[in-house]
Amino acid sequence: MKIVKGFELAKSLLTRKVELAGDERENTVREIVEEVRKRGDAALYDFTERFDGMRLNSLSVEKEAMAAAYKSVDASVAEALRAAAEHIRAYHMNQKTTLVRESNKGGVGWRMRPLKRVGVYVPGGTAPLPSTLLMTVIPAKVAGVEEIIVATPPQKEDGVSPLTLVAADIAGADRVFSVGGAQAIAALAFGTESVPRVDKVCGPGNIYVVLAKKLVYGAVGIDGLQGPSEVLIIADETTNIEYCAADYLAQAEHASGTAALVATSMDLADRIHREIDRQLKELPHPEVATQSIGDNGILCAVETVDEAVELANLYAPEHLLLMVDKAASYLDQIRNAGCVVLGKKGTVAVGDYAAGPSHVLPTGGTARFASPLGVLDFVKITSVINVDDSSLRKLGPVVQALANAEGLDAHARAVEKRLKSP
Repeated sequence: MKIVKGFELAKSLLTRKVELAGDERENTVREIVEEVRKRGDAALYDFTERFDGMRLNSLSVEKEAMAAAYKSVDASVAEALRAAAEHIRAYHMNQKTTLVRESNKGGVGWRMRPLKRVGVYVPGGTAPLPSTLLMTVIPAKVAGVEEIIVATPPQKEDGVSPLTLVAADIAGADRVFSVGGAQAIAALAFGTESVPRVDKVCGPGNIYVVLAKKLVYGAVGIDGLQGPSEVLIIADETTNIEYCAADYLAQAEHASGTAALVATSMDLADRIHREIDRQLKELPHPEVATQSIGDNGILCAVETVDEAVELANLYAPEHLLLMVDKAASYLDQIRNAGCVVLGKKGTVAVGDYAAGPSHVLPTGGTARFASPLGVLDFVKITSVINVDDSSLRKLGPVVQALANAEGLDAHARAVEKRLKSP
């Protein structure tokens, strides 16, 4: 991994390439989605056997299995899940109290209602990810969603990992289905004999899951198109080099993710680079991180923190870790980031598991216009207009003038009739 020096070179490295054309994977996903839409459960069983190597007896996980799962999970892990859930729930309760408010002033306003049924996708093809389940189900639960359906890939012949089932129970999921990939998204979007159709599909996944969400949007709502995880670290001379390298490697554990770092001098970047190499050799299983750094690792040197922040706004990272002096003073300059982590002991890992905000965040530069998953993803707004004599006298002439200007005579007449009536 080479160190790129200078703002312009760093800018060219961090400028994202937008690809609009589809590829063979999108064609594959389109075929999967269509098969599930046509054949329902039969297609789900076939695709699970084809992609996961398992022929399941049932797609649905019974409540008894969720209760029994606690026997297979270490008590300390279950307690950690409860503690994390408490923080996540408290954060989103505060979000609901602050943001989810109805209004009715002067006869116009809005009402907010939770979605009736949502589908939550929890990745887990290689290992269970109970943290992602907590981060998606709990905000939906707090929002008041009536029914929360979880879909996650089977870990073994008898279905979903006990760890995932314990997390589902703690978070308050209503039903769990042992199905993953693009076929799971299609099942949630269109419904099958076993899997109910939902109003919205939420949660991250691999490229096939992302493409499936893209294809079914319109038939169902989606929270976004979250891709591979990414972290941008900004470091200055006050940085703890050891912490900095540790967070860089933590990101590199995501096989397809991107670890990027912008330092405020070439010397600092070089020292961090050497520390990354040193810590990499200490990892019990360095293979994934080594490959990730080789494929996607970015290390840049600029002159000031202000330049680094400008690059961060351009890059719009999923996670932005500010390891600089007086980090909080730069918050107002940051426009584009899914989550900003700061503080003397700040690490992305705390946000990934237990701080409170959901770790389902905008990726791929979509932090320019998208937000983290939260309570607002699970409610919808309905406008309310109450027209009385006073408001009609005030607004009627405005409406008539505009309707006539647009050539919509019936619109103007609808107002005219009301203005003439007692």
